[in-house]
Amino acid sequence: MAEKQIEKIRKDRFRKELLGIALPVTLQSLLQSSFSMIDQLMIGQLGSGSIAAIGLGGKFASLYTVVLGAVAAAAGIMIAQYVGAGDEEGTGRGFYLNLLLGLLLAGVFLAVCRLFPHGVMALYTEDDTVRNLAADYLKIYAISFPMTALSTIMAVFLRCIGKAVLPLAASFFSVLLNTGLNYLFIFGVGPIPAMGVRGASIASVIAQAAGFLVTVAYFGHLGKAGRPCRWLRMSRETWMQYLGILMPILICEFVWSLGENGYAVIYGRLGTESCAAMTMTGPVQGLTIGLLSGLAQAAGIMIGGHLGKEAYEEAYQDAKRLLLYGAAGSAVLSLLLVLTGKSYLSLYHTEPQVQTIAYWILVAFALISPIKVQNMILGGGIIRSGGMTRYVMWIDMIGTWVFGIPLGFLAAFVWGLPIPLVYFILSLEEVIRFLLSLAIFRSKKWMRRL
Repeated sequence: MAEKQIEKIRKDRFRKELLGIALPVTLQSLLQSSFSMIDQLMIGQLGSGSIAAIGLGGKFASLYTVVLGAVAAAAGIMIAQYVGAGDEEGTGRGFYLNLLLGLLLAGVFLAVCRLFPHGVMALYTEDDTVRNLAADYLKIYAISFPMTALSTIMAVFLRCIGKAVLPLAASFFSVLLNTGLNYLFIFGVGPIPAMGVRGASIASVIAQAAGFLVTVAYFGHLGKAGRPCRWLRMSRETWMQYLGILMPILICEFVWSLGENGYAVIYGRLGTESCAAMTMTGPVQGLTIGLLSGLAQAAGIMIGGHLGKEAYEEAYQDAKRLLLYGAAGSAVLSLLLVLTGKSYLSLYHTEPQVQTIAYWILVAFALISPIKVQNMILGGGIIRSGGMTRYVMWIDMIGTWVFGIPLGFLAAFVWGLPIPLVYFILSLEEVIRFLLSLAIFRSKKWMRRL
């Protein structure tokens, strides 16, 4: 009887902790996904060319976002374990190291986007009009990169110390502001001229800046993570441990994102209609994954905390529960997506054939989505929580470059298949990733304390 009572208490504690982390993160992810949805729905009133432009410009910007996400993942692993172990110095070190690296990456990507926007977009499309619009969007949007770096790492720190609501509030404020500014700048109101794609990028930069200022103000008030000079002095052993965590994630995410941009090249060179159709599905794909993204974030923080306390069996059991929650949630969302996809696409003012293509892409995504969610929780949270990031690196590289990219080029340019089938075939890489990730998960080799 006593054992059952203890297990009930532990499960209740698990659910409470999961909700405390996953719910704010999920809501924040949904709000961030709504940035692109709001942009694209409004731009969607201007036709397929503008939709394709904002999609391609955003795709290269996502390369920076993904690499920054790798740094944030390393920060989350370190901070979660050090918080679990009660190591204040290690917590500060995990924060400041990754904050500085995030800023460095922001500077590199900002320089590329400001100096060579047309050269970058020439890789994605041969349509001069789309290329020029996309380059204009990218050049302006890149101004937000340094602010995104700072606010992202601060948000990770706040989640790890149980303050996940603040990043949510900052994102909510940004989205509200972005919505209003989009309308003003895209279509023009009163003395403000209609700026189309350029207006969307300006609105996003201003909104991101406002969210960043809210985060900084709260972070400074909290008085956390002080003494950067003291905590950045590390032994060689500590540096090697840090690089051992960071570099596999960084390499993995960068190479994976290059693969995603390779897919964008495929879509872009299949024609403006195909590219526009794929872009139209992007926001709803982001929202679908975003609804369950909190499980991956919670997995990294909760499982990392258990490993920091050497509670290995508890870590393994909680990880299995998180995977079950993800499987159930993704199955429901896939069904809803198939049922409501046509209604969503009807909001765009595009040709009927573009909407038909986009719907079948959504169907393909719905079929593969449950496996994508399992990979997100396993690779993005559970396996990384023990610092064994090299496992995830190899899994992602094999999935993308051994299977995804070759299959995509064959389907598009050798077999000549339509874009929904091209998307489905290249997405089969998720099955390979899942099988490899599941084998590593069951081996328990990822379970270790830093």
